[in-house]
Amino acid sequence: MLSQIRPGRGIYGYERALARAGLAPVAGADEAGRGACAGPLVAAAVVLADSPLRRITGLADSKLLTAKARERVYQEVMDKAVCVACVRVEAPECDQLGMHEADIQGLRRALLRLDVQPAYVLTDGFPVDGLGVPGLAVWKGDRVAACVAAASVVAKVTRDRIMTGYAEQYPDYGFEVHKGYVTRLHQQRLQEHGPCPIHRFRYENVARARVGTP
Repeated sequence: MLSQIRPGRGIYGYERALARAGLAPVAGADEAGRGACAGPLVAAAVVLADSPLRRITGLADSKLLTAKARERVYQEVMDKAVCVACVRVEAPECDQLGMHEADIQGLRRALLRLDVQPAYVLTDGFPVDGLGVPGLAVWKGDRVAACVAAASVVAKVTRDRIMTGYAEQYPDYGFEVHKGYVTRLHQQRLQEHGPCPIHRFRYENVARARVGTP
């Protein structure tokens, strides 16, 4: 049934095909912060309404939107979605689990917290088991499936807000600028100040800075 979706069907094509097959509602899940070396991984799950009047204007992969556009789309998702769930996997647990397992567990936890039980689940890139319903890992799902794109925006905006808050708590690192990702500025601050409690110590650059801390 999903093989019948062809290019040009639009970002809602997966949901429409699944609904025609009797597999609605459809939930999408995505995460933000997998590649960062500081801060939590944030996973979100979204079920969108099956109504043209509640379509999200300008919905797209969060990485393709400006910060202003993400905030607007985020608010529209929160206003129009059937339900939204969002979870944090904090840095120490990311270290304990490893990032791939943290990613899977974050997506699973977000999906299981939805107020509405989905009949089918779409995830971005990684299959997630233990949900009790069928699902599909979609390559670049945040660009081709509306519910996954919505989840990517919710996860990204939520995490950016978290990291901006951490910038006030740990002002030496510039978290409001790089959001915990590995940039030249972040690496310079790591070398100058050593890691802080929200860094992920399994990352080599963080471990090196920790060793070099006076």
